[in-house]
Amino acid sequence: MDQNKNIIFIAALKDETPNLKNFHYSGVGKINATIKVLELIKNYKPNKIVNYGTAGSTSKKLSGLIKCTSFVQRDMDARGLMNFKLGETPFDKISTISFKGAGYICGTGDSFAQSSIEIDCHVVDMEAYAIAKVCKLQGIDFECYKYISDYVNENSNQDWQKNCSKGANLFRQKFPEVN
Repeated sequence: MDQNKNIIFIAALKDETPNLKNFHYSGVGKINATIKVLELIKNYKPNKIVNYGTAGSTSKKLSGLIKCTSFVQRDMDARGLMNFKLGETPFDKISTISFKGAGYICGTGDSFAQSSIEIDCHVVDMEAYAIAKVCKLQGIDFECYKYISDYVNENSNQDWQKNCSKGANLFRQKFPEVN
């Protein structure tokens, strides 16, 4: 962590950040990400949390390192209960989380996406919504960068394995403090 800026860097897996320093790791999924972010906030009291990781794109038009500024839960499906929308948490005032600036929509879910996504999003991951929600509720600035490791299809798992470490150098260019 860079003490001067009080920024925490978090990724799900070490495999996504080869040769990068100053990272904390949450493990995979929304629950693991939530637990880790709450622990980091308690221990470090950061002003900003930056999430970096891999994501599957829902379109072949996206590639490289992108910034996400809006977050939805692609697997929250309570449509059968009182006409809630896909992605809407019942009786929760927060469904879509947005942060300032232009960016892409990240659809987070506790499944590895290998087929079409019903909810409107540009990329899919398994942690960003949880981190974004904790930051929003705790009043902590949040930035999220995703490297497109795969496209959502039947080959996503092989493509992710082959490409999960390839975005680290692009992230390093944006944040030299992880060098």
